Amino acid sequence: MLNTPVNRLRWIGILEGLSYLILLLVAMPLKYLAGLPLAVQIVGSIHGGLFILFVLSVLEVTIRRPWWSPKFWAFAVLAAFLPFGTFVFDRWLLQVGQQRAPAPVSSQFVQNACSAFDRPQFST
Repeated sequence: MLNTPVNRLRWIGILEGLSYLILLLVAMPLKYLAGLPLAVQIVGSIHGGLFILFVLSVLEVTIRRPWWSPKFWAFAVLAAFLPFGTFVFDRWLLQVGQQRAPAPVSSQFVQNACSAFDRPQFST
């Protein structure tokens, strides 16, 4: 589940997006309507940590997947600042990841490759 940089980015993005929505829709009203500023301090700290993890994860994907373009960075930054943006970004990552996934290796190819080691290479 978290074994590839892209999967880690997807999960961190979802958590960051959820924390942003909780900050905007729960903590901010609690601060301004109910007079509870502690809610923003707690949720804001969690969201800030997740935002930093999101940026570091985008950097990791950029380093490990050199085919990502500046468009990727622009979309990631935009997604991080817009409500529901990371969810759209996650869907885009899923689609791009499926397009860029390596083709599966056929079993016939594996059998041929393994049987090549059974044959003598030189005749005497």
